[in-house]
Amino acid sequence: MMPEIVVRRFFEEIRSGRNLHLVTEFMAEKVLAHQVQAEDEVTVERSPMDYADHVQEMLNAYGTFTLEIQELLVSQQDRVYVRWKQIGTHIGEVDGFQPTGLPIIELASAVYRVEDGKIVEYWIQIDRTGITAQLERNKKKKIENS
Repeated sequence: MMPEIVVRRFFEEIRSGRNLHLVTEFMAEKVLAHQVQAEDEVTVERSPMDYADHVQEMLNAYGTFTLEIQELLVSQQDRVYVRWKQIGTHIGEVDGFQPTGLPIIELASAVYRVEDGKIVEYWIQIDRTGITAQLERNKKKKIENS
């Protein structure tokens, strides 16, 4: 399967949270996840089940969210760039913030490297400061409306 198709289907089935049981169809046994952040770049090794658990945590925190691919580009034969917007509702604790029932938007992008039809590595950037600002604003709104 072409890398673009692998990544697109991965988003539709796994990253969206719709069909987590299919995760091994899209991810290699060991995936290097490079979390690109200015203050502390980190690379973690993820298994497909680790990743499914991670998406489940997002579902627990944000409910059934919408996930819109805003851009998808094939940058090299084995690499695919994706930029997306995720919109959910804050229904579970996130970074010490109690649920507010208010919307939370995540803007993020990643480059996925595909080998033999499976994701083997990715580099991800998430607007974490923007998420924190929304959590703080929503906490304030909830207190004001109490």
